[in-house]
Amino acid sequence: MITQINADKERLKVYYPLQEKAQTDLWQKNYQLRILPDLYFPVHLISMDLTQFPITITLIVINCLLSFLCFSNNDMMNKLIFHPPAISQNNQWYRFITSGFIHKDGSHLLFNMITLFFFGQSLEPGFTFLGLGPMLYIVFYLSAIIVSEIPTYLKHKNDENYYSLGASGAVAAIVFAMVLFAPWEKIYLKLFIPIPFVLYAVGYLAYSAYMDRKGKDNIGHSAHLWGSLYGLVFMIIAYPDSLKIFMEQITHPHF
Repeated sequence: MITQINADKERLKVYYPLQEKAQTDLWQKNYQLRILPDLYFPVHLISMDLTQFPITITLIVINCLLSFLCFSNNDMMNKLIFHPPAISQNNQWYRFITSGFIHKDGSHLLFNMITLFFFGQSLEPGFTFLGLGPMLYIVFYLSAIIVSEIPTYLKHKNDENYYSLGASGAVAAIVFAMVLFAPWEKIYLKLFIPIPFVLYAVGYLAYSAYMDRKGKDNIGHSAHLWGSLYGLVFMIIAYPDSLKIFMEQITHPHF
């Protein structure tokens, strides 16, 4: 019977093959949700050993606690939500971070946290496996919230009717950092629609860019787009071999 340690190592090999070989009343008209579509990794890649990704679990707990508090407290929601004029005029810069830990309702929270759970449980131990360390994972997550909101801030810093919230800018960064290590892995949209990870990534970037320009719904496509791109760039800078791994896997698909 395979031990838990060996099982986790085998799971990591799926994503980091070259490394393994080398080592042997607030809702206004312009209010926007930052929410990712529900997508999942295959069941056989999911670990329920929560000790293997404690930071991800802690982030989920903080998101849930703050979101549930805000569900019944509009004053608290108003203080934490992303509202560009409050930042530009009142120097409330903390909103860049706090807005990434609150959600509009239960379904908004659920979709983002499920995605964070499935992808964070692979990326977080990957940071340790690759020698990047847990602190850099925390920096990555928090900086992804900020970076994903900067274009929105610049666009709406004088728009008194603009509000947004949700974790999906950071979650998108985690998802897209993972695509560098497993481009051909099948992920599942709506639980049962299989699609290669890399094809999903290309389609999602194109869709987010198009919908951001179109601007006809209340979804924060800008945060999704820039969060996704940040995830790719951050991982390539933090671990340059990730680009080599990506190219190796892209040119040698395992169907």
